[in-house]
Amino acid sequence: MSPTTRVGNRTQIAQKTIKISGTLQSVDKAGRKSEKAYQLAKASAEIKRDMETSLLSNQVASNGDSTTARKLGGLQAWLSTNYSGGTSGVAGSGGTTARTNGTNRTFTEDILKAVIKSVYAAGGNPKVLMVNPAHKQTVSAFAGIAAQRFMAPANAPTTIIGAADVYLSDFGTVSVVPNRFMTSTNSCDETAFVLDPDMAAVAYLRPFQTNELAVTGDNESTQLLAEYTLEVKNEAAHGICADLTP
Repeated sequence: MSPTTRVGNRTQIAQKTIKISGTLQSVDKAGRKSEKAYQLAKASAEIKRDMETSLLSNQVASNGDSTTARKLGGLQAWLSTNYSGGTSGVAGSGGTTARTNGTNRTFTEDILKAVIKSVYAAGGNPKVLMVNPAHKQTVSAFAGIAAQRFMAPANAPTTIIGAADVYLSDFGTVSVVPNRFMTSTNSCDETAFVLDPDMAAVAYLRPFQTNELAVTGDNESTQLLAEYTLEVKNEAAHGICADLTP
C-alpha cells in the first residue's frame, strides 16, 4: 500500500471595489434602501462567477511575485488519472502542469462511459457530470432519451421530455449539471468533468470580507475580498473528457 502524500495548491485573491458618492447614498432610490448594500451584493455575485471560472480552468498554480498575482491550479490542471483526450492531448498534473490540447472530437456516450468506468475503477464514486450548455444538449441527445415518454392524462397538458438530467451508468446514477462558466468557445478544446463532490472543495484562507478604504473626495470606497483555492482531496476520484467540439 502506498503511503499518503500531502498535496497542495496556491491561494488566489478575488476582489472588487465599489465607490458610492455621498449624494447617491443619501437620496431615495427605487427598489432599494442602501446603494452600498446593493452594489456589494452585485460585486459578490461577480466575484463568485470569477471564482468558478478560475476553479474550472486550465491555469497552473503560481507563487506570483511583486508584479504578478498569485494563482491557484484549476481543475483541468489537476486531473490525470482518469483522462480522456484527443490525439496528442496530454493530461494536466497536480495543478502545476497544464493540460495540453489534442485533436478535437465529438462528445459521445462511449467517451463518457469510458471515463466513468475509469473513475470507478480508481476508487471514485462518480456522481456529477458537469458540462457546458452545448454539451448538456449533446447528452440529452444520447440514444436512451428517445425511449422516454411522459404519459399525461387526457385533460392535462402533455410534457415532451427533451432533456436528460440524470444519467444511469453501470456504476451508479450521475447527475448531469450544466455550467455556463465552463469553456464554451463554439470552436474547440472544450471539456466535461465527471466528479465525486465529496473529493473536491473550495477552501478559504480568508472568507468573504469587506474593507473600508480611504475616503477620496465625496465618495466612500469599499473592497469586497476573498482568498481561496481549489482543494482536490483525491484527483483519482474525478475524470475529464477533454478536446471536445461543441
